[in-house]
Amino acid sequence: MTETHAPSAQGAPVPRDRAHDHGRTTISGDVVAKIAGVAAREISGVHDFGTAPARAFGAFKGRLVGEDGVTRGIAVEVGERQAAVDIDLVVDYGVAIPDLAAAVREHVTTAVGQMCGLEVTEVNVAVDDVYLPSQDESSGMREGARVQ
Repeated sequence: MTETHAPSAQGAPVPRDRAHDHGRTTISGDVVAKIAGVAAREISGVHDFGTAPARAFGAFKGRLVGEDGVTRGIAVEVGERQAAVDIDLVVDYGVAIPDLAAAVREHVTTAVGQMCGLEVTEVNVAVDDVYLPSQDESSGMREGARVQ
């Protein structure tokens, strides 16, 4: 990404970073968090994000404000050239968690790097819960039984 532009006092070209020729670009942490959230959701076996209280609050807030929760369970630190991402996951039952975490790390690192041009120094994955489809089915049956 280095270009040669202005000649030095001796007349030889001086290397300059193209990013500084016409201004500076800053990327909000919210933008990085959204990109990380969308990238992590694309991995099969990721069911949801956030701790149980965060998910409950997010569901309530989503109904009130119409928020989709893309950044729930995602925390980022963004510098000028680097970013670090922390993700709290709920995984589907039966998924190999170490493999899932590795896939999430790779996909988030690639997405943030390509879209933001930032070096991702780390993606920390915390698995907070396992989604059991049978819980939904059994709770749905109980609700149905109460209504009938």
